[in-house]
Amino acid sequence: MNFLRRRLSDSSFIANLPNGYMTDLQRPEPQQPPPPVASPAQERKQAAPPTGTSFFSSISNAVKQTAASAGLVEQTPATTSKKFKVLLVIDDPQTEWAKVLRGRKILGDYDIKVEQAEFFELNLVSHADGTCNVDMHVIRNGTKVVRSFKPDFVLIRQHAFSMAENEDFRNLIIGLQYAGVPSINSLESIYNFCDKPWVFSQLINIYKHLGPEKFPLIEQTFYPNHKEMIIMPTFPVVVKIGHAHSGMGKVKVDNHYDFQDIASVVALTQTYTTTEPYIDSKYDIRIQKIGNNYKAYMRTSISGNWKTNTGSAMLEQVAMTDRYKLWTDACSQMFGGLDICAVKALHGKDGKDYITEVIGSSMQLIGEHQAEDRQLIADMVVAKMNQVLSRTANASPQRSISTQQPQSGLLQDGQTESSKTQAQRPAPQGGPWQPQSQEVVQEQAQGPSAEGVNPQLAPPPTSQQGQGVPPTGQILQQQPPPRPQPPVISQQRTLPHPQLNKSQSLTNAFSFSESPFFRSSVNEDEAKAETIRSLRKSFASLFSD
Repeated sequence: MNFLRRRLSDSSFIANLPNGYMTDLQRPEPQQPPPPVASPAQERKQAAPPTGTSFFSSISNAVKQTAASAGLVEQTPATTSKKFKVLLVIDDPQTEWAKVLRGRKILGDYDIKVEQAEFFELNLVSHADGTCNVDMHVIRNGTKVVRSFKPDFVLIRQHAFSMAENEDFRNLIIGLQYAGVPSINSLESIYNFCDKPWVFSQLINIYKHLGPEKFPLIEQTFYPNHKEMIIMPTFPVVVKIGHAHSGMGKVKVDNHYDFQDIASVVALTQTYTTTEPYIDSKYDIRIQKIGNNYKAYMRTSISGNWKTNTGSAMLEQVAMTDRYKLWTDACSQMFGGLDICAVKALHGKDGKDYITEVIGSSMQLIGEHQAEDRQLIADMVVAKMNQVLSRTANASPQRSISTQQPQSGLLQDGQTESSKTQAQRPAPQGGPWQPQSQEVVQEQAQGPSAEGVNPQLAPPPTSQQGQGVPPTGQILQQQPPPRPQPPVISQQRTLPHPQLNKSQSLTNAFSFSESPFFRSSVNEDEAKAETIRSLRKSFASLFSD
C-alpha cells in the first residue's frame, strides 16, 4: 500500500498515463479558498477552556465509572421482565443440572435459575424471618466465580458428612433448616443420614415390624468407642469404622488378633464402630426409587475383591420384583418420607439375601439409564417446587392481612365515645356537619374569658333545644345548646383553636381526668378556684425557666 501511494503521488507517473486512463488522478485539484482570518477575540474564544459545568460533569462521570468498575458503587442492573425462582443444586460439576432443567417453568410463568456447587464451595447466613443468603465460590473454566443469592429450593446430591478430613457439612444443613428452605430429600432426613448406625436403627424397626422373611436384615453390633471392643464377635467379620462411604473405613478381620489391632486403630479415630458377619456373596443388589420409578441392578465382582464396589465389576439391570419393591417402600417411609433412596443388599452363595444399608438422595446414578434418572429427578423437583411455592404464595397475602388487622383495630379503639355519640346525631341543615363537642361550641360563642379561665371547665348550660350546631369558624351569635348533655371529652379538645389565646391553648393541652370538675362532692366555685390555682402554678413553672 505504501508503494502504491508513493507511485500514484509521483507526477511523472501520472503524466505518462494514456488519455482516458485514471482520469480522476490526471484531473488537477481545484484551488480551495484560503481560510477566513479570525479576529483576536474569536481566537481567544476558541482557545478558551470548557465551562465549569462541563468540566465538573466530566470529572463526576469519570469518578462514577471508576467507582463502578472497582465495585465501590453498585451498578444499576438492567431491568428484565423475566421472573425466576432460584434452585440450589449441591452436586459435583460432572452433571450440569442447568441443562437438565432448561425450559422448565414454575407456577406457570417463573423460570428456574439453577445455581450448582459442591458443599465445600458454599457458605450461608440464615435469619429468623426465613431468609437465607448463600455465598458461592466456584471455579469455572479456570476463573473464580463469586455469587450471592437466596435459594427458593434445594436439591442435595452429596453426602453432608463423612469421616474424611474437612467433609463435615452438617452446619450448612442446619443453616438451610434454620431458614426453612424446602428441599429434596427433606433436610431432617439428610441430617439423620449423617450417622449410619442411626439409619440402621430405623432398619431394625422395619425388621421387627415386617419380620425376617419379608425384610432380611443383616446382623450388626455397635460399639460406641474402642473401650467396648473387648467382646469378640464370630469371625470372620467386617469392621466399619465411623461414618464413611465407598468402601472407606471397612476392614475384613479373620481372627481376634487382627480385631485387637483394629481396636487400637479405632482408639485414634475417637469414633464409633460397627461389626457385621462376613457374607461370602455371589453378587450384590441395589434397588433405587426416584419418585414412583423403581429400578433394580445386580453387580458382580470380576477382580475377586470381597468389596464389590471396588475393583472391576459387572453391572446389569434385573427385573423388579415385589420383594424388592417391598424393601424399598418400607425404607422410603423413614424420617418422614424419602423422595429419592436406594437399598443395598447382598446375595450370598447360600442363596439368602441380606439387607446392609439404605442411602438417601446422595445415591449415585448407575447403569445405562442415567439420563432418564436425571429427567425423573428434574420432574420431581419441578413438581415439588410447584407444590411448596404455590402454598407459600397463597399463605403470604393472609399473613399481610392479619398483620394489618390489629392496626385498624387500634385506630378504632383510639376513638373516644364522643365519636360514637356524634355519629348518632343528625347533621344540621344549611351546611356539612363537623364533629365537635358541646363545650367547644359554647367556648366559640362566648370567646376567651377575662380571668384566663378555660370556659371548657364550666358546666354546660341547661337550656332548651336550639336550631342546631353551627360549623366551626362560622359562629355569628351565641345560641343555646340543643339539649342538656353531660360533657364529652373529644380528641379535638387537645387541639388549640386559632381564636383562643395562649392561656387557653396551654389549658387545652392539660389532662382533665383529675380535675375537681369531675368530682361530684365539690361545687362549681371550688372547681373554678382550684383550676385557677393549678393554672397559676403551671404558668409559674413555665415562665420560671
